[in-house]
Amino acid sequence: MIGIENLDPILEKVEINDVWGVGRQLTKFYQKHGIYNAKQLKNKSNTWIKKSSNVLSSRTAMELRGISCIGLETTTTKRKSCVVSRSFGKRIETFQELKEAVANYCLNASEKIRSESLVAKAITVFVRTSPFQRNFGYYSNAKTIDFPIATNNSIETVKTAVSILESIFKNGYRYQKAGVMLTGLSNAIDKTNLFTSEKDEKINSLMRSIDNTNHRYGRSTLSVASAGVHKKWNMRRQYSSKIDTADFYCLPTIRA
Repeated sequence: MIGIENLDPILEKVEINDVWGVGRQLTKFYQKHGIYNAKQLKNKSNTWIKKSSNVLSSRTAMELRGISCIGLETTTTKRKSCVVSRSFGKRIETFQELKEAVANYCLNASEKIRSESLVAKAITVFVRTSPFQRNFGYYSNAKTIDFPIATNNSIETVKTAVSILESIFKNGYRYQKAGVMLTGLSNAIDKTNLFTSEKDEKINSLMRSIDNTNHRYGRSTLSVASAGVHKKWNMRRQYSSKIDTADFYCLPTIRA
């Protein structure tokens, strides 16, 4: 076993920019003050570090001295909300197109929380026009509704979202953006309870089948009628950054 006091030869070989929490700017700062490796940071006065840098740097130095200050996270914190929103590829003026967009966002959000075994207590739908269009008035609105029972059922979220949209939609505006937010997320309970019916079990089975199919053949392979087909409102992606690691068609082409 190597004691803390015997680590100096090892720490001396660790360059300061390789120490956890020391970025580019902090590296330049340390080197300006004669700190080029982990041993020199360890032996630097804690008072000087606090005065010249920040609390995180002080904790890093104390860790190098063998004093535990940065706890390890043994469990991951699950999200408290899930938001899906996009700017449209063209301005939307009809309720039908806006409904299709919101329905699609609901499907995406529901699929996301199901993948993490979560259910939502409430859903919020928001819409807005562009604040920069001078020839048309500006309009922005949002509304939240609680589900009777927390759910991740796509059909239920779409149905509720459409009812919200009906109450906040106004004719005569050119909408630029819309979105949905699922809130009050908590762990889904697999086992049945007093309020569980045979219909609920069938819906859960249907959701699993939809997720498996879409995962295998691509998102929106199976959808709901409210989400539409043509989706002319979709965000323009011709100028989006390539996703080389997730899209086969974005792989670099090598020419001889």
